[in-house]
Amino acid sequence: MPASPLTALSPLDGRYSDRLDPLRPFFSEYALIRFRTLIEIEWLKALARHPGIPEIAPFSQDTVAQLDRLVTQFSETDAAQIKAIEVRTNHDVKALEYWLREKLSDNAEIVAAAEFIHFGCTSEDINNLSHALMLTGARDRVLLPTIDTLIETLVSLAHGLAETPMLSRTHGQTATPTTVGKELANVVARLNRQRHGLAAIALSGKFNGAVGNYNAHLSAYPDLDWPAFARSFVEGLGLEFNAYTTQIEPHDAIAELMHAFSRINTILIDLDRDLWGYISLGYFRQKPKAGEVGSSTMPHKVNPIDFENSEGNLGLANAILGHLADKLPISRWQRDLTDSTVLRNMGVGLGHSLLGYDACLKGLGKLETDPALIRSDLDDAWEVLAEPIQTVMRKTGMANAYDRLKDLTRGKTINKTLLQEFIRELPLPEADKARLLALEPAAYTGLAASLAQAIRKN
Repeated sequence: MPASPLTALSPLDGRYSDRLDPLRPFFSEYALIRFRTLIEIEWLKALARHPGIPEIAPFSQDTVAQLDRLVTQFSETDAAQIKAIEVRTNHDVKALEYWLREKLSDNAEIVAAAEFIHFGCTSEDINNLSHALMLTGARDRVLLPTIDTLIETLVSLAHGLAETPMLSRTHGQTATPTTVGKELANVVARLNRQRHGLAAIALSGKFNGAVGNYNAHLSAYPDLDWPAFARSFVEGLGLEFNAYTTQIEPHDAIAELMHAFSRINTILIDLDRDLWGYISLGYFRQKPKAGEVGSSTMPHKVNPIDFENSEGNLGLANAILGHLADKLPISRWQRDLTDSTVLRNMGVGLGHSLLGYDACLKGLGKLETDPALIRSDLDDAWEVLAEPIQTVMRKTGMANAYDRLKDLTRGKTINKTLLQEFIRELPLPEADKARLLALEPAAYTGLAASLAQAIRKN
């Protein structure tokens, strides 16, 4: 059966394939080979520039330009040629080395320096830098911009609904009122904090040979400061240099990154579930889209499928990201190969994350509130004013204020008349009594509106 979106085993390459195109330049097999090519080329150029390695002459501008074109013009055909060599070598990085030699065989400068392609390297020197650049690019160019759009959308909703009062439901029961905008502002504040943590994580890289000690390097050039050279090379790629490793970079920074994405995903799962509940209560309606069907048998249905899709994908993402974070920092002795296949699933975890972000955004774009229904719930919940009444009573020194309100309201149906009769009988200062008598549930929102208006993406 030929491979196609209809026959793909994974929905990422099947049902959702078009929605994940932005991640393919970073997490496909082609992408991994292209980033490896970048590292090999940059290392060869660095060796040619170093005055302490006289056996390789500095490259001419034309040769440097030719080397750079191998990266900037790297194609699927190039990747396929390397994969064909891998069939023979049964080693992916060695296949790339052979391909580079063949591809550059028309350049006399490169032919003279051919033995310096992959010089002093173990495969993991190439791989760890490739993975770090792949993750950095996907985070900075695809995932963070999408998270930023989510935050900005929530900020806009928080401001627009800042003064729309809403009954809270702690433990699922009626509770002190808030505003719709303030509840969305709470999510923005959480996402802001995690977004900054995610952006600040520095991906690390190593370039120190078979077991991290520059053994082979020193055998060829014992007087060269290899740690300084390696640091300069790694930092020149925009990565943080890790000086202490075994054969593999220990992946602690990747684990930190996966945990950061997972925390953002968890916040959005929380939002998805809350919005699902508010839609169920009728606080939000969803704008129907022409041509869409909500049920195969119930024509009236407009289901909260975007938030359900988001929750499902983010849950899948966190399962994969959690395994990546738990497994990757563990390697037997100086190296085992269990990280290799796991690393190839970074794009799977982050692909499900991106699907979750997009679905949540789509759902947010369909929401509109039902202020009349929200107000109706508030008008039926006068018991929530037991809180301010007992608080004012306690302020003025009245004994057993909490218990008196508990006896009046707990588990009972309370209306405006009953509550105001209770207030009128209290020996309170007239200003306090007047303020309590003027209260109604929809007005008892504290600073919710101003807090919602103050929230910003930062």
